[in-house]
Amino acid sequence: MIAFGSSITEPETYERCAQKGIELAAEPDSEILAYGAAGSIFRSYNLLLDQAAKLEGLEALVLVHQDAEIVDPDFCAKARQALADPEIGLVGCVGAVGVRSIAWWEGSVTWASFAHRFSELGGGEYPAFTFAGSIRPAYAQMGEVDTIDGFVMCLAPWAIQNIRFDEGLQETIHGYDFDYCLQVREAGRKVVTTDFQVVHHHSLDLIGDPDAWVEAHMKVADKWDGRFAEVGWEGGDWKQRARRAEAMAAAAHAKTVSTQMKAEARMVGLERALDEVTSTLSWRVTRPIRWLRKRLGPAPTEPGLARITRFTGQLETDQRDADR
Repeated sequence: MIAFGSSITEPETYERCAQKGIELAAEPDSEILAYGAAGSIFRSYNLLLDQAAKLEGLEALVLVHQDAEIVDPDFCAKARQALADPEIGLVGCVGAVGVRSIAWWEGSVTWASFAHRFSELGGGEYPAFTFAGSIRPAYAQMGEVDTIDGFVMCLAPWAIQNIRFDEGLQETIHGYDFDYCLQVREAGRKVVTTDFQVVHHHSLDLIGDPDAWVEAHMKVADKWDGRFAEVGWEGGDWKQRARRAEAMAAAAHAKTVSTQMKAEARMVGLERALDEVTSTLSWRVTRPIRWLRKRLGPAPTEPGLARITRFTGQLETDQRDADR
């Protein structure tokens, strides 16, 4: 039996995203462990692990963020296949190698079978490079990684019984997934990726609280310094200012990516609005008016007509900007 767990802070988000996906993926005998958050995500997830550890015949526990939606009807079959190797302790749909900190995207991302769906600027979606099965880069491969992204984590029974999230780090809300992966690997088990299809409903602001993220970066680096090769290490002697500078640089990079995504999403929204307007009957009917405006030169003074021409002029300006 495969169980699903989620820590809920926003019931509406859970019902719209995680619950919908769990209902799609779950089997008739699956246990659903969905509870209100008990403080930090570290504490909440440990309580879910304690509940799951009591279940008989448990094959896996899938921890799902409230804003993550599983869209894969074969999810359970893929989970069983991935966990068939007893050396595997943890499975995810996004993973990277060469990771030295909670900024896992600074490593080499080898698999990412998810889509990032956002609501800002009219909404949109960024499919990751392995979300669609048609075209994948040569470096894309499922298998062993240093860490996975924690919005969906599939834990083997061994991990449920033996590894807990470090509540000593719970003053922060970041880094729990990277720290858990390091614990699994330190205990001699593997962290791997597989082809789970998931949609992450998340803001374009990748790091909502940079100060908290920097603090988590420093704490996790301090904890693992010297315990794993290159984890928490940047060369030379560690200084507090060096740790903070590295963390701030990674946070700044994420902010840059977020800004780029917002700009692209805004362009898509403008193109969508332009298409909607120019495909309407009223747009086609008023085409002679726009033609006359260009031929006659100065904008007409009649109020209704003036509003139309100002609006069409703005659309033309937006289109020119988009073409650039």
